[in-house]
Amino acid sequence: EPMSKRQRKKLLKQKQWEEQKDLRRQKRKEKRQKRKLELQSKLGSSNEGNDRKRMRMEVVPSTLRLIVDCSFDELMVLKDVKKLHKQIQRCYAENRKAFRPVQFYLTSHGGQLKSNMNENDKGWVNWK
Repeated sequence: EPMSKRQRKKLLKQKQWEEQKDLRRQKRKEKRQKRKLELQSKLGSSNEGNDRKRMRMEVVPSTLRLIVDCSFDELMVLKDVKKLHKQIQRCYAENRKAFRPVQFYLTSHGGQLKSNMNENDKGWVNWK
């Protein structure tokens, strides 16, 4: 059965993608190892304790405050509320990893957002 030029190109690209899968995986692995070595050299040669814990000890709190006003969630559809929840989770996680974390506050937290967070992220009440 004859194939169109577009279909042949698509099949060829897919075949090349599959063939290069191991190469991409190896590159990602090397990149992770390189990052790990750089982090170890930054922190020093001593290997006492966990590296992340050691980094947390070096954290200097910032005087900046980040306030997320959630009072507009009644104007959002559920899809947007879920996206907002994911964005808040991401901000919280990245802030915890930061060397100069900001003070992070949620205001007017209620309605759809609160019920979505209660349903999908039971640990949010422990956020400080």
